[in-house]
Amino acid sequence: MVAVAHGSTDPRAGAAIADLMTLARARAAAHGLPELDARAAFLGHAPPSVTQVLAGLADRSGPVVVLPLLLTAAYHSGTDIPGALRAAQAAFPPLKIAYGEPLGPHPALRRALERRLAEAGQDEQAGSTAVVLAAAGSSQPAANAAVARMAADWQAAGGWRAVVPAYASAAFPTPAQAVAALLRGGARRVVVASYLLAPGRFADRIRDASLAAGAAAVSRPLGAAPEVADLLLQRYAQARAAAPSRPAAPGADAGLRATLG
Repeated sequence: MVAVAHGSTDPRAGAAIADLMTLARARAAAHGLPELDARAAFLGHAPPSVTQVLAGLADRSGPVVVLPLLLTAAYHSGTDIPGALRAAQAAFPPLKIAYGEPLGPHPALRRALERRLAEAGQDEQAGSTAVVLAAAGSSQPAANAAVARMAADWQAAGGWRAVVPAYASAAFPTPAQAVAALLRGGARRVVVASYLLAPGRFADRIRDASLAAGAAAVSRPLGAAPEVADLLLQRYAQARAAAPSRPAAPGADAGLRATLG
């Protein structure tokens, strides 16, 4: 399994992804995947690259499952990673690549968010407390809409006064705007759930701006939450089960899509 993350120059991000992969390997046996070879790769800003990792797996006889280590299906999962995989397939023709789905959306991520909120001091879904679901934001409207749907589903599940989406970039409202609006609307307490995988610039921006706007607590990124590790293994098993017996021809988009997801 090769999990592909965005990558960051912030060393905390790489450490968080490494911790997640370590946890996934430790929990693999419970999912019927003993001795799973799970590796991380990054689209940029940090080594190793997708090509570097796949080069080390070019002599594998079975398929290599590549998973976008992303919380929404956006530009990176639909364009950047498939492009890197097409290049790797051309460079290493024997390589069999199966491409899986991004982590989100999935109910397990809500459970991970609730875990992180509890760690931040919000241990009950008080009816007077509102939640801001703070994502990085995307240039792809569908990705932002997926975050909004997740917020709506979370609110529908009950317990919170409100759950609203917010975005650190590329879309509105920002987390600070969402916090301020909820407080003006009568929420006695607003907490912010960081819908991010790893620490870094976005996580720092969400935390600092939200606290300045009056948030009572901001959870840390999901990172190596057990729910995230288990979901990663589930995505692996799904992609592995759907993998064809041989790779698609390099450059054939339709065939590649069959092989890559």
